[in-house]
Amino acid sequence: MSLVSPDVPPLVPPAPPKNDRRVLRAVLRWTAAVVVFAAVGAGTAYGITGMERTDVPGLQTESDGRWDYPTLTKPPLPSGSPGPFAEENKAGSHYADLRALVLPAPKGASEDKALRGSDGWLPTKDFLAQFTGKERVDALRQNLKDNGLRHIAARGWTTADGTRTRVYLLQFDTAAVVDELFSGDVAPYSSPGYSLRGAGDFAADQDFPSAARVEKIPYSVYAESKPYGSEQVRQAYLSAGDVLAMVVQSRKGAAKAVPFQQTVILQSQLLS
Repeated sequence: MSLVSPDVPPLVPPAPPKNDRRVLRAVLRWTAAVVVFAAVGAGTAYGITGMERTDVPGLQTESDGRWDYPTLTKPPLPSGSPGPFAEENKAGSHYADLRALVLPAPKGASEDKALRGSDGWLPTKDFLAQFTGKERVDALRQNLKDNGLRHIAARGWTTADGTRTRVYLLQFDTAAVVDELFSGDVAPYSSPGYSLRGAGDFAADQDFPSAARVEKIPYSVYAESKPYGSEQVRQAYLSAGDVLAMVVQSRKGAAKAVPFQQTVILQSQLLS
């Protein structure tokens, strides 16, 4: 059930009748097929829910590859605290508990409890263990320290088809710090600045739907280039206020595009 207040109109138009395909194509975009946001009362809590599957190009049926995520709810903000993109929030701070903003595992997935860390916070060394190349890892460690990394919240899971997902949220003092990291050597457009362990070369993911991107959140999205080994890796960085997010998916053979896109979009919605 969607957590939508009766006093707040939906932010996307309702799905048109299935027999009017011209209207359907014009109105239902990828994001509308994935999530709908609405405010819940005046307490700054929000609900996110998936729409019913419809005859949307590229997402036709229940076998279109999307995962069955639970209904998502943003945690309430402390009384009087603005959202991260509110005009009065100059630092772009997330005042909600960061651990409650990590995307949960979809239904039926096996969760990697080790990524929860102690008390829900992942040690920096465990995050750095995802990368390879001692000199580059040392440089990233110093980069995070110099920029005042506060803490990391993370979650990971494996679905029935063998897709492994890892989500990391790194929180800093201000959005300006995150912007500098993102636009610097962490998330260049063409390929990620730091190499993931077990992955080869990456290229910008040209197939990621631009219409699905969440406003005010810059993305850098990559797919491992052929020839890759026994599995393919997809990776994304998000710059969301004072949070730098990293999403990684890998799968034997090839990492599917649709669940990766869905995961990135839902995580960015939670951070918006």
